[in-house]
Amino acid sequence: MKLSQPRIPPLAESEWTAEQRKVLAPIKDSQPFYNVLGTLSRHWDAAQKFTVWAYHVMGETSRIAPREREILILRVGWLCQAEYEWGQHVIFAREAGLTDVEIARIKAGPDAPGWTPFEAALLRATDELHHDSCIGDATWKTLAERYDDLQMMDVVFAVGQYHLVSMALNSFGVQLDAGVKGF
Repeated sequence: MKLSQPRIPPLAESEWTAEQRKVLAPIKDSQPFYNVLGTLSRHWDAAQKFTVWAYHVMGETSRIAPREREILILRVGWLCQAEYEWGQHVIFAREAGLTDVEIARIKAGPDAPGWTPFEAALLRATDELHHDSCIGDATWKTLAERYDDLQMMDVVFAVGQYHLVSMALNSFGVQLDAGVKGF
């Protein structure tokens, strides 16, 4: 973790407004209540808008298969050294079919042995967006052999979304959730 304690702590249930309680209580009652959600809930207006976009990037409207999306997200988490993001998405990546060997290999990047050319291009696109804010022509061409325009857009959207998330997690000091391992 970049910070050993939160700069902005998660909003405690005792601090919820009536509107927050209406939205957050069903989540807390039905699934894990993540520190990131508690922290973002401090800025309620922004959190409501943020989650709409986040549900596109992670949800059914995204045109990227979950396994491929998790490759992108984990690479962003590693490049940004966002330990919270990494830890949470290791769980999601396993659910999406990535093995522990593949997850560890994401840290080594696109040139690590074992990736298919397409998977290497996903990692390379993430690296290029991280370092240059633009996918290079050769990487674009490789991805576009399989992805349509909407999928190409969703690659950029996923990487950009998780850059934003990484910056927030690292700057706010969001701590790992119980039972979640970091790097």
